[in-house]
Amino acid sequence: MATASFDSARRGNGAGPGEAHPGPAPAIEKTPEIRPEALETTGPTSLVGLTREALKARLAAIGVPEREQRMRAGQLWHWINVRGAASFDEMTNVSKVLKGQLAGIHTLDRPEVVSEQVSRDGTRKWLIRMPPTGKHDHNRGAEIECVYIPANDRGTLCVSSQVGCTLTCSFCHTGTQRLVRNLSCQEIVSQLVVARDRLGDWPGKTPPKGAFVPVDGSRFVSNIVFMGMGEPLYNVDNVIDAVGVMSDHEGLGLSRRRITVSTSGVVPQFERLGLEANAMLAISLHAVRDELRNELVPLNRKYPIRELLQACRDYPGVSNARRITFEYVMLKGVNDSDADARELVRLLKGIPAKINLIPFNPWPGSKYECSDWERIERFSEIVFNAGYASPVRTPRGRDILAACGQLKSETEKLRARARMMLEEGIGAEGVYAGAHDDD
Repeated sequence: MATASFDSARRGNGAGPGEAHPGPAPAIEKTPEIRPEALETTGPTSLVGLTREALKARLAAIGVPEREQRMRAGQLWHWINVRGAASFDEMTNVSKVLKGQLAGIHTLDRPEVVSEQVSRDGTRKWLIRMPPTGKHDHNRGAEIECVYIPANDRGTLCVSSQVGCTLTCSFCHTGTQRLVRNLSCQEIVSQLVVARDRLGDWPGKTPPKGAFVPVDGSRFVSNIVFMGMGEPLYNVDNVIDAVGVMSDHEGLGLSRRRITVSTSGVVPQFERLGLEANAMLAISLHAVRDELRNELVPLNRKYPIRELLQACRDYPGVSNARRITFEYVMLKGVNDSDADARELVRLLKGIPAKINLIPFNPWPGSKYECSDWERIERFSEIVFNAGYASPVRTPRGRDILAACGQLKSETEKLRARARMMLEEGIGAEGVYAGAHDDD
């Protein structure tokens, strides 16, 4: 199991004056079970998801002359990231000799899709198993969840950056599981490749039968949000590299303005993220007082609201055209009063911002309830009247536990019998089938 927090200074957990202190404050962070130095890859390795430099390094390792590496890497890059090639045989402008050399030690394999669940609203959730990275995996790679959310004018892919999560946010299902390790750049990018495979989102490919995908001619996956499992800024090197691969205009081709990195507030990494990734920023705020945010988002004890918001004001490139999104989960009787709405407006004064109000998505064992709809509407009205866009995020994929705050790897979540069903080839959709038939 994950051990205690990196943070050794145990500050208060929000008990007010005269109130009984309920015990030690919850840990801010978890330590990873797997250290990077323990990762050892054996056997053929995939070229899917690599950076350009890593791809060139693989070519150098098999003896491709330096004068040819850039051109050859460009050819491979196009086939992998533009055409979605799944076999070296598809690469018609790559020499037979080079394809033979590559096929001996490399593949174009994707991570395994263990199961796919499709919500009534068209949301798709994939349980993805990464290739084993060493003996610690017990011949089974790490598992993460990735979610595709379609709309008429866009398709958003919610990607994970960690196996588990460093943080311990009390309202988030993912935060209740252990932290195994960070995902590599290759593993993050591979989630996009898997999604395009499953949706037929490559030139000449077709979407699966009955798929609900954008109809305006755009790519099925047009937006990326780092809002899946994990805290992206505790894996900032790989996240920055992954944004670079995803946004390469000669490859996967997503606009950086359509890539959003959501963080609970790892303030020291903000400047680097803005300068090197130039991605859009989203903040999991959820409270307007330090005492409450210390409980909901324990990281606040390290980087309190005032420090967090100053870092937002200083975020490179922030402007009315590149606003910061503030996520605010609506918890009944906890953070949803008129006073909370007015304080939120006061705190964000001077920050180009929009505020996403997120109806709380319940999960087994949670102590919170979603605010009543009338209360959410009243909160939104106060924020909107103050001049901020305040859309209420429509819950998507609730019936398959794919909504915001509900992700938790099936390894952690499924009962032993359900786990056995997956191993025998029965998808997770079979495990959950019928659970909501009466809705």
